[in-house]
Amino acid sequence: MKALPFEIDAGRHGPLGMPPARFLRDYWHKRPLLIRNAFPGFESPLQPEDLAGLACEELALSRLIRHDRANDGWQVETGPFDEAIFPGLGDRDWTLLVQDVDKWDADVAALLPHFSFLPRWRIDDIMVSFAATGGSVGAHVDHYDVFLLQGLGHRRWMIDASHALGRGLPPQDFRDDVELKLLREFTPTHDWVLGPGDMLYLPPMVPHHGVAEDACLTLSVGMRAPSAAELMGDYIDTLAAEADDAVRYHDETLTLPKDPNEIDAATMVRVVEALNTIRMRDPDQLGDWFGRFMTGYRNAHQVVAGAPPPPSDEVDALLADGRAVLLRNPFSRAAWRRAARGARLFVSGGEFALSIRDAQRLAAAARIDAADHAALSPAGRAAVYALLEQGHYTLARPEDA
Repeated sequence: MKALPFEIDAGRHGPLGMPPARFLRDYWHKRPLLIRNAFPGFESPLQPEDLAGLACEELALSRLIRHDRANDGWQVETGPFDEAIFPGLGDRDWTLLVQDVDKWDADVAALLPHFSFLPRWRIDDIMVSFAATGGSVGAHVDHYDVFLLQGLGHRRWMIDASHALGRGLPPQDFRDDVELKLLREFTPTHDWVLGPGDMLYLPPMVPHHGVAEDACLTLSVGMRAPSAAELMGDYIDTLAAEADDAVRYHDETLTLPKDPNEIDAATMVRVVEALNTIRMRDPDQLGDWFGRFMTGYRNAHQVVAGAPPPPSDEVDALLADGRAVLLRNPFSRAAWRRAARGARLFVSGGEFALSIRDAQRLAAAARIDAADHAALSPAGRAAVYALLEQGHYTLARPEDA
C-alpha cells in the first residue's frame, strides 16, 4: 500500500486515472488520491450566481460560513437567504454551500453517470460550494467517502494521510469554541492546489482542510453511510412493529433459584432466546428492510402526491401515443434486489414485488416513454401508475422533458 501514489494524472483514463476495479481495490475506503485532469477541459455546470439563487429557495438546504481570520472565529447561518445578503459579504473569507444540487439542476445531475462504478444507492448527493478568496469551512473529517471536483477557480487542499502512510490515526478531537465540528489539531502530510477538472478522493475520517486561492466553486460527490446506530435504530423499530405480541419471555426450564433476587446466567440465556425469536432470519425479510431503509435514508425532502393523475388507461394511452412521458421526481431514490421469487423494487422507502426485468428497468428509469412503458409487464405498469399517484413520477409533454 505504501508504494501506491497519492497523486496521478488521469490522462485518457478519466475520471479515476485507472480502471475502476483497480481504484476500488487499492483506494476506495482506504487511501486518498488526487486525480489531476479527471475531467480535462472541465466547464462548471453552474455559475456562482446560480448557486446564490438556489440558496434563496425555501426548500434548498444551504449554509453560509464566515471566518473571522483575526480571531479564528466562525459564524454559520442556514438558508434560505435573502439575495440582498450577498453583495455585502465582501471578497474574502466566506463560503456558501448548497446540498442536493443534483436534484435541482439537470446539468449537475449529468455528472453522476461518471460515478457508475459505484452502486447508485450508495451515492447521496452532489453538494456545491462557492468560496470567496480565503473561504473555508475549516479542518475537519467526514464519516463518508467523497469526491471533490474543482469546477471554477483554485482551491488549496491540505490532508493528513498519516493512517494511509502507516503512521497511525491522526488526532480526531474537536474544538469546543465553535459550532462547526472543527479539528483541534491538524497537521497535513500533503498540500495541493486544484484547478478546474482536478478531483480529490477522500475515504472516511481523513482530516482535510480546503482554502480558496481565489473565488472558486467545488462540487462534492458524497456517499450515503448510515451509522451503526442509525441502522440498528431502524432495524429494531421494524422488528418491534412486526413482532407478534404473543411471543414473550418464558422460563419453563426454571429451576429453584439460589437467590430469588438475582438475575442469573440462566435467565440471560432465556433473554437472548426471546430476542432471537424476533430477529430477521429470512434473508428476503432482511434485504427488504435494507432496501426500504437505504432508499429512504437521509432524503432531503419527502415526496408527496400532487393532484390525482388521469385514470390508468388514459395514462397508458397518452404514453402509447407519444403524447406524454413520465419523469421521475429528482428526490425519489430507487434501487432493486433479487428475492427468493422475482425481485423487489424500492422507491424512497416503498416496496414493490416485481419480476427481475421490471425491477431492473424501473430502478434505472428516470424517464419513461412509450417504448419503456410497453416493455414492462402488466405488474410493472401497475407499479408505475402507483408511483405516479404517489408523486414519484409526473406526466410531461415529450418536448418539455
